[in-house]
Amino acid sequence: MRKMSRRDFLKLGAAAGIGAVVLNAARPAMAYLPQFPSSDLLGRTFHTVEVKSKPNPDSQTVETLYEDSVVEWQREVIGTAPSLYSTNRKWVETPNGYIPSISLQPVKSELNTPLAELPASLEGKGMWAEITVPFVDIYLANPPARAPLLAELANPRFYYSQIFWIDDIRTNDQGEAEYHVTERHGSYGDAFWADARAFKPITAEDVAPIRPEVTDKSILVDLNHQTVSCYEGQTEVRFCRVSTGAKYDMYGNAVDNWSTPVGDYHVINRKYLSIHMAGGSAAAGYELFGVCWTCIFATPGVAFHSTFWHNNYGEPMSHGCVNMTPEDSKFIYRWSMPEAPYDPGKVEIQGYSGTAVKVREG
Repeated sequence: MRKMSRRDFLKLGAAAGIGAVVLNAARPAMAYLPQFPSSDLLGRTFHTVEVKSKPNPDSQTVETLYEDSVVEWQREVIGTAPSLYSTNRKWVETPNGYIPSISLQPVKSELNTPLAELPASLEGKGMWAEITVPFVDIYLANPPARAPLLAELANPRFYYSQIFWIDDIRTNDQGEAEYHVTERHGSYGDAFWADARAFKPITAEDVAPIRPEVTDKSILVDLNHQTVSCYEGQTEVRFCRVSTGAKYDMYGNAVDNWSTPVGDYHVINRKYLSIHMAGGSAAAGYELFGVCWTCIFATPGVAFHSTFWHNNYGEPMSHGCVNMTPEDSKFIYRWSMPEAPYDPGKVEIQGYSGTAVKVREG
């Protein structure tokens, strides 16, 4: 069975075609933050999706939504698996019908009061901040673009739960506060301006270690069941569904080099609060901004990390890493060893003193 990659999602989103181009052309050449639906929980579409009258892919299509549409997330129900790409039977009920949960990022829309002044950091003034709206449009502060992905995007955006470094504030021509946004780790050097209301400051307390006095910690990755268990001694303290390395590329061809490496001797030795990721080939590569709560445990950079580009946990989806929800990846980042300081938001150690990670197939 072929698995859907992030690039598959992007290709499906391109099916919006002319409509997407018209929408992008109508937007101003500045950071743009629309008014999102008012609801405690929302869903953002990853790609073009049909809203169904029932939680069944064969039921009547009520409407078609395109990439980055935002809908009210009323509740989850169990229906029929939406396609060959996933056995996930969860659907989301919206005011107009049902959408497969794998097609929606669970998001919120919480506006923040912009700061008048940034706190001090090791490199001048600056802070980490998390996006708390479904998406926010961005524009380059230092053109031309350096990251290859930016050349492909007509309307670049950052998304809910991503984390970035903020190092400046200004007021635009409309009197709105904007933050100067950068990637502190792994960046090509691009910098952006974006609406400050989209970013919630992260404090040192928000990333403080969880039970650092406990030294007997370990993590088990179960590839067969697509789960992760965190242990203190013999006691399981966290359990979650994840997405590990995919077995098929975007064309349905079997691949070996995307598998999450099996072994009992992995160890977390590098952490990044947020990092720019890129890899793979031109045909099946990837590039991601602001991948947060990243804990690397195996060569060549296999990591636990937060995921904002799919919601298909329980199915292999990655290029080798362990994709997790923001909540689960944040727990591992804070709970595991070695501890990572808020500033600069990274730690890199040699040897095997970090939290042990076992990856097993059954």
